[in-house]
Amino acid sequence: MATDPTPQMRIGELAGRTGRSVHAIRWYEAQGLLPGVLRNAAGRRLYGERHVGWLELMERLRSTGMSIAQMRAYTALVMQGRRTLPQRQQQLAAHRAQVEARIAEWKTALKELDRKLAFYADWVAQGARPPTDPQGRPLPRPRPLKPKTKTLKR
Repeated sequence: MATDPTPQMRIGELAGRTGRSVHAIRWYEAQGLLPGVLRNAAGRRLYGERHVGWLELMERLRSTGMSIAQMRAYTALVMQGRRTLPQRQQQLAAHRAQVEARIAEWKTALKELDRKLAFYADWVAQGARPPTDPQGRPLPRPRPLKPKTKTLKR
């Protein structure tokens, strides 16, 4: 990651711009996930606009389940420059495939949650536990029988 031509933001400003705490920003830097941080003559960290976007990317990668080690590897590739573009693309494509698989798992889990919520809704509405099959799935509720009316024969 190239540095901004004139990074001028202090850590508090970066925290305000990104919604991250000063502690979190320092953690990212200590983990090697915030490259290109400069210091002024007094030794204070200076950040630029690229750090704003970089922190957002790191947070997104983390929220998709990318490990810190994978994030470090990606950051190291970025620091090596354009020659690593194919490797970066490959790493992100592989991670995307993992995210897609996780989304599919979550969709299956969500269907199960919806089934269970419907079961409880039926239980509350009927006032009695609905019958279930051997796997614990609700069985269709039998329709109430209409009372038979006797017809008189003459």
